[in-house]
Amino acid sequence: MGTKKTKKIGLTSDDIEKAFDQLSDEVEMLLKETDIDIKKTCNCFFIRLGQKGKWVDECITNGNSIILGFRNPLHKECLIGEWEKIKKYWLKEGETKREATKITNQIKIFYESDEDTMWITFLDGKLYWCYTDKKVIELKDGRRSRKVKGQWEYRDINGQDLTLDKFSGKLTQVQRFQGTICKVKEKEYLIKKINCIKTNEVVKAENTLFILKKDLEPIIQKLTPKDFEILIDLIFSYAGWQRLGKVGGPQKSIDLDLMSPVNGNRAFVQIKSTSDIVTFKNSVKEYKNMKHYHEMYFVVHTMKKPFINKEEKDIKLWDVKKISELVVNSGLVNWVINKAS
Repeated sequence: MGTKKTKKIGLTSDDIEKAFDQLSDEVEMLLKETDIDIKKTCNCFFIRLGQKGKWVDECITNGNSIILGFRNPLHKECLIGEWEKIKKYWLKEGETKREATKITNQIKIFYESDEDTMWITFLDGKLYWCYTDKKVIELKDGRRSRKVKGQWEYRDINGQDLTLDKFSGKLTQVQRFQGTICKVKEKEYLIKKINCIKTNEVVKAENTLFILKKDLEPIIQKLTPKDFEILIDLIFSYAGWQRLGKVGGPQKSIDLDLMSPVNGNRAFVQIKSTSDIVTFKNSVKEYKNMKHYHEMYFVVHTMKKPFINKEEKDIKLWDVKKISELVVNSGLVNWVINKAS
């Protein structure tokens, strides 16, 4: 009898390597197009676009510019750098010597900053950044304007929004500056954030956290069924859920009956030390028949055969990887270790 040929399924190692090389080339090309050179960016300034941001729509939403107020008739003098004349003008306008100096310095920054200067501002909880042309234009109403190169950006090079919660307070505190323009001291930090470059300390901490989560997985899998149920109960409790029924009990399909005090939603929770896709599907069927529940959680630390959740968004499947992550996030690492010791 001849040997039966086995049909290959999936990608070969050569296919994977080829795809990886192609992806690497695409990523490298993208970085060349979008990366911001820290050394090239000579300065970075925060600019307030009008009092209480009243020029935001004009500059960002409907236009592409940065605008400076401090209306004065000395545009030509500003262009050639006659800053003493500018200062004297503001003194004649009734400003104190200190305030006249501050205003003059801000106007000077606006006029003299080159095209490699980054400008930032804040809008709707996000950081916006841009570079501008060198040319300063005097608008009809006396304000000054510089055209943005490209457009105002509010995302990093990976396309993620630069929301304020992602930044250190050392950077975001510039919002409290009482004037119009001020220097951003955290320039390199900001550019690394835009370029998605992490500091060595952050990389080390993330690697340590990753190892911790992986090391917790086999420990979680060795918990007794009762301890495992208690652990899941604690995770939900720390997340703010309130338990309406006891852990376990006569109802085989429900191990935890929970309610969210924020919106009143009920959650159906099934906890299994070991399970399979058949049990999961049966639990989903029971959940769908119980119309008073809004969410379902199927929690299992050991799958007989790996399976994934293809159900609706209100049905969540937690495997040991997800459980380990939640243990860390909930501050339950010591609890798990103590149970296993």
